[in-house]
Amino acid sequence: MLSRKEPPVAVGLRANLTQFSLLVLINAFVGGMVGLERAVLPLIAQHDFGLASKSVILSFLVSFGVVKALTNLLAGRYAEIAGRKQLLVAGWLIGLPVPFMIMWAPSWGWVTAANVLLGINQGLCWSMTVVMKIDLAGPGRRGLAMGLNESAGYGAVALAALASGYLASAYGLRPVPFYLGVAFAALGLILSAAFARDTTEHARHEARQHHGGPSTVAMSFRDVFVRTSWRDQNLFACSQAGLVNNLNDGMAWGLLPLFFAAFGLGVARIGVLAAIYPAVWGVGQLVTGALSDRWGRKWMIASGMWTQAFGIWVIMEAPRLAPPGQRFALWVAGAVLLGVGTALVYPTLLAAIGDAAHPSWRASAVGVYRLWRDLGYAAGALLSGVVADFFGLFGAIATVGGLTFVSGIVVAVRMKGRPRVAEPRVPLDLRSI
Repeated sequence: MLSRKEPPVAVGLRANLTQFSLLVLINAFVGGMVGLERAVLPLIAQHDFGLASKSVILSFLVSFGVVKALTNLLAGRYAEIAGRKQLLVAGWLIGLPVPFMIMWAPSWGWVTAANVLLGINQGLCWSMTVVMKIDLAGPGRRGLAMGLNESAGYGAVALAALASGYLASAYGLRPVPFYLGVAFAALGLILSAAFARDTTEHARHEARQHHGGPSTVAMSFRDVFVRTSWRDQNLFACSQAGLVNNLNDGMAWGLLPLFFAAFGLGVARIGVLAAIYPAVWGVGQLVTGALSDRWGRKWMIASGMWTQAFGIWVIMEAPRLAPPGQRFALWVAGAVLLGVGTALVYPTLLAAIGDAAHPSWRASAVGVYRLWRDLGYAAGALLSGVVADFFGLFGAIATVGGLTFVSGIVVAVRMKGRPRVAEPRVPLDLRSI
């Protein structure tokens, strides 16, 4: 009896369109899991558990950020040993209890514990969808691939934040908004286990075709960590920008709902603001990721950090610049600017990591970058929480905005203008995908 012959491995979006599209859908469910929390969880802390300290309220983000960061690091390395799909499925299994724990939490400690599991879920699932799409797309369309990936994830964050804000205003903060999380986790697990295919062979195929000079030499994990964290100029610039980007995202997630509530906004309108920022971020990445393939990475990243800083300033100053009836419009404008800046930065950073890392250690480099990036959640929660407790919400928001602006300067100074790529760049032509 003849054995079934496996189809030859091919790199490129067109050759892998079905699998790539499936991974886009799976990442939308990954984003939906975290989007449920963005509008309502800080309000649950105050309303259901009577927490007043901003540092205590933001403890859920500290646990989430640290665990997600460490999971990213381990996932990137382990993906090169055991394969991608195994980790993707494991991430969904670990994420299944999260919505139930938040719905039924008798104390804030349960919410913090749920966010430990959510951090593992996000670290495994989002890391693997990133790595698998990089494997499938190849070097010529890496920015476009990351734009599509991050657009799906953060578009879902926005829709879930909007939906949870609406459900919370209509049915209460718990449990109804988190029913969506049960559906997201179940669908993500089924699609990943039944239909996703491992992409390790695609990375090996690209590695065999790669002529990258010194970077092709086998590297230990310690060498990859050092190179990605600070020794390589491009990788260092990306790692610090990723950390600061998520530092300000952590502030937006944990403090801005409290900031808006302090000026009298209801939960439904807070949900709208919580959705606008990731919605613009998600849709914008459909354009920015592909443009970075054509224009290069450096100035898109630097200008994105500066645009984020300006958006944070607009949000902070809206109560001083406008009377109560006009503040909402300024907050919307600030959220749009924050989303535009993040759209410029997010897929471009991932693509720049892919440019500078050889396929043989690229998954590990992505893991190290995502370690630093997602430690930004914990750093942002700790920094903004402590500053808010001592100097108020305005002081915390101003501090984060200043750090974001400085991060853009670091990119402008340290990053090379045209990062080395694995293959020659090709003109942007969407018909080629």
